[in-house]
Amino acid sequence: MPHHQRFILLNKPMTIEMSLEPKLPQTSTFVLFESNVTRGMQKRSEQKGPGETKCSHLQPDFTLEEGTVKKSGGKGRSEGFLHAEWLSMPHLRFQSCINERSILMSYVIGVDLGTSAVKTVLVNREGKVAFEASEAYPLYQPKAGYSEQNPEDWVEQTIVSLHKLLEVSGVQPSEIEGLSFSGQMHGLVLVDTEGKPLRNAILWNDTRTTAQCRRIEKVLDSKLLSIARNRALEGFTLPKILWVQENEPELLEQASLFLLPKDYVRYRLTGDYAMDYSDAAGTLLLDVAGKQWSTEIASAFNLPMTLCPRLVESFDEVGTLLPEIAEQTGLAPATKVFAGGADNACGAIGAGILSEGQTMCSIGTSGVVLSYEERKDLDFEGKVHFFNHGEKDAFYIMGVTLAAGYSLSWFKDTFAADKSFDALLQGIDQIPAGSNGLLFTPYIVGERTPHPDANIRGSFIGMDAGHKLEHFGRAVMEGITFSLRESIDILRGAGKTVNEVISIGGGAKNEAWLQMQADIFNATIVKLESEQGPAMGAAMLAAYGSGWFPTMQECAAAFIRPAKSYVPNPETVAVYDGLFALYQEVYGQTRGLNDRLAAYR
Repeated sequence: MPHHQRFILLNKPMTIEMSLEPKLPQTSTFVLFESNVTRGMQKRSEQKGPGETKCSHLQPDFTLEEGTVKKSGGKGRSEGFLHAEWLSMPHLRFQSCINERSILMSYVIGVDLGTSAVKTVLVNREGKVAFEASEAYPLYQPKAGYSEQNPEDWVEQTIVSLHKLLEVSGVQPSEIEGLSFSGQMHGLVLVDTEGKPLRNAILWNDTRTTAQCRRIEKVLDSKLLSIARNRALEGFTLPKILWVQENEPELLEQASLFLLPKDYVRYRLTGDYAMDYSDAAGTLLLDVAGKQWSTEIASAFNLPMTLCPRLVESFDEVGTLLPEIAEQTGLAPATKVFAGGADNACGAIGAGILSEGQTMCSIGTSGVVLSYEERKDLDFEGKVHFFNHGEKDAFYIMGVTLAAGYSLSWFKDTFAADKSFDALLQGIDQIPAGSNGLLFTPYIVGERTPHPDANIRGSFIGMDAGHKLEHFGRAVMEGITFSLRESIDILRGAGKTVNEVISIGGGAKNEAWLQMQADIFNATIVKLESEQGPAMGAAMLAAYGSGWFPTMQECAAAFIRPAKSYVPNPETVAVYDGLFALYQEVYGQTRGLNDRLAAYR
């Protein structure tokens, strides 16, 4: 049986079957061109029969001159066959502009360590997600207000997810140039001198630390905002360290370092201790503008500076995989590992928020308005968060609505449990702006921006007998969006221009809600073609760190594509401006009432 080389050409509109006879004219030329060297041929092969090899690559420009070519119509893959010995025949010339390096397809991996699961994505040089995998892990809540996880669960499930990613994709380990991380913020991992966790991690959504927050405010006073640039909230890391100091002092004495969730996983994969600036900014121990640990804050609470790991940029290479991790995942030991960033910073990168004037709105369980900032001296008086970005020497401003998508989920589960979300939202575009005089405030678990208030609770204002389920559903969506507009207005009040907003998350999956955001924010809303959130941001950090692009902005231009824009309707904008003024009155009118109601909860 003759030896054949078989090329599978993807994404061509027709099938090409090449039949080249051994007796070819002297002028025959076979030409395979690549229009973009970033599209290389996969160095993946499998034996299809004696001596037959299969290779595949993405979107080549394919030309066959002066040979016998047979084309047949149809969709799907294009295939071609070449006798291997023809390539050495003097009368047959094989030409290719693909250099030896680009014959390999190149990929990076983004690892997103969330609260409920770890997600891994395999991304090629065009920014396309080739494969993804996820693995869940448990959440432990031993007492009311407590929220913990076992750091070993993160490591085990990350390894499983990476292994599945390679197994399902069939990609060769040598084709993966690097990986990076996005991680849930604030969670406290204390490790001993051998790198072993001393206790379960205390997570961002753990609320046991109210007393420690008050202690921080009393001790630091105005210095907290001037140095850490954020208020003391239960979710941050320093209050958790102080809780351990007060309640488990023997563990703090044994602690060699404190790490954040993704940093612990990365340490287990590489053996390297480090923390990036974007995640460190959420600890309340970082001098955010100075990009260094604050000795003043640490000493105020008798914390040794040795407890703080070294600081790195999100795109810095921090090592390669340990041999045992490479074996368990199937990755090559030489795979480069980059530091990664906080989930919100990576979400911003994944949405292309990488230059002045760019803003995004993310509506998930919570809601986030996030805007890029280069000025480090802006003072928002703690009304919004101010964190280091994953981009070097940049920052982001962030307002948070605690119960954004959660308010809609609560409403559906409580009042329309038999309906799907699509059924619940069907027809809301027929309800006029303002839901016929019905307002909703999404304070069902308290609020963060602009009212950091644990006691405030939500309300429907203006109910009457004419309101139906559709009115309530629209009012909930409007209330969530009004809450997010409060963050938008804080940005505008600081002199930022917000004319365009990238919308991601659940709020970007409903056409009526996208238009509602445009009208309430009075800004053009842009929906992305493909949205992978923080996982894509992590992959982009690996791509940039691997040298695929000279800047993060160029990486974003290649990876992120807008799908559709929603322009504000001036008449509806005017209606919502009037309603928003009424919405803003509700907090002040109900705050005292909710403070008194707290005793009955």
